[in-house]
Amino acid sequence: MSRVVVITGGSSGIGAALARRLSREGDAVVLAARRGAELARVAALCGQRALPVLTDVTVRTQVERLRDAALGKFGAVDVWVNNAGRGISKPVLALTDDDLDAMVAVNVKSALYGMQAIVPHFLERGRGHLVNVSSFLGRVPFVTFRSAYNAAKAALNALTANLRVDLGSSHPGIHVSLVMPGVVSTDFAKNALGAGTPSLLPPGTRAQTAEEVADCIASLLAHPVAEVYTNPAQQALVQAYYEDVAAFEARAALPPGPPPGRTN
Repeated sequence: MSRVVVITGGSSGIGAALARRLSREGDAVVLAARRGAELARVAALCGQRALPVLTDVTVRTQVERLRDAALGKFGAVDVWVNNAGRGISKPVLALTDDDLDAMVAVNVKSALYGMQAIVPHFLERGRGHLVNVSSFLGRVPFVTFRSAYNAAKAALNALTANLRVDLGSSHPGIHVSLVMPGVVSTDFAKNALGAGTPSLLPPGTRAQTAEEVADCIASLLAHPVAEVYTNPAQQALVQAYYEDVAAFEARAALPPGPPPGRTN
């Protein structure tokens, strides 16, 4: 059955890959981003049932306008994916007020605006699926130079869980899901504030492609669950962290080197 899916951060990376994937399945996609030319290119690849909407998701009225554009074009929204985000490459002690404000605006407030814009529509219909794209770094302090980004994603995780509990008993037709990728092969690191710090891979994991993450989200839409780590190895790392925080953080503080048992 064809759905109407709104995707923020739809001009590149995970958002663009998800839009292409869902459009191939027959879904209508409404794509939001600030970069008009890139947004138009992705929409063109997605076919006639793609609607690009130039949007700054850090501005509440523009997110509401995005919702209205989707409803005006298609009459209803089945899925809303809060995917827009931005990183930072600064440790905690180097952060400025502006750094923290920027991370909260693009990673937390933008998603909150999306939730508050679309969930009343879902409530009226009695169904819908809200997906917030976070990061497993919101659970584990592995890449500490992402600091404020990690903190913002932790806040997004909490907002998502609280909304899910609020709606869970009274509105079983509305799903609220959290998606937690790890390192993904996109321009995310290049576009981070204070860029220049290389991305680090946790032991036993690899960088995923945007298409792999899109496949995971597509599967989630078909079979809703509360949370999903796009790379299965990440869930084991999170479990290890909470089982013994002190031991995990002691290992994380060591300088990077080859995994045990390897010498090259």
